[in-house]
Amino acid sequence: MKISILFILVNFGLLLSCSQASKKISLEQESNTKQVNLDSKDFKKAYFASGCFWCVEAVYESVKGVKESISGYSGGHTKNPTYESSNTGKTGHAEAVEIIYDPKVVSFSTLVDVYFGSQNVTQVNGQGPDRGSQYRSIIFYQNEEEKQIIDQKIKALNAELAPEKVAAEVMAFEKFWIGEDYHQDYEKRHPNHGYIQKISIPRLNRFKAKFPELIKEGH
Repeated sequence: MKISILFILVNFGLLLSCSQASKKISLEQESNTKQVNLDSKDFKKAYFASGCFWCVEAVYESVKGVKESISGYSGGHTKNPTYESSNTGKTGHAEAVEIIYDPKVVSFSTLVDVYFGSQNVTQVNGQGPDRGSQYRSIIFYQNEEEKQIIDQKIKALNAELAPEKVAAEVMAFEKFWIGEDYHQDYEKRHPNHGYIQKISIPRLNRFKAKFPELIKEGH
């Protein structure tokens, strides 16, 4: 009996890690590549890393004006990173999301507010139970205007948090590598998964409670 209880507890613990949860489902290889008209002049892109990309993708997809949120990798020094290689911490990449949004509906400044408002801003190298350089927080900028917006918000947050500080790196965007198909819309397609139930959905709900005015109807 004691052995059975220990086995259950150990396996439950594994479900509370984005990395371990993905290993259990990675054989699915579902064809789910997201199709978006990326060339449309009506949309812009933004890039963020904040722990497990399943969680971040779900948060942004709930925001008005966000057309699509795509899970992948960015911030590293290797080409064609995979989930397995990025998890070694040797590629330099972090799990990230590409946000495709309508600037007429939601601004980059608001997307940055969403970013900081949906995470533990002082946690270094991870979010919640997901820890390691591949889960570190990075906020990417594509021009000087975006960098100024980010820097101003971090300055204000640091003043509020003192003596603690915002842990997110601020990095010039270089390249986004789209993640494997089975990672896309993970929370939506696996609502009953242990990690999604215990970590991802609560994180999304905390964000919704903070910013009800930003949430799409029906989310």
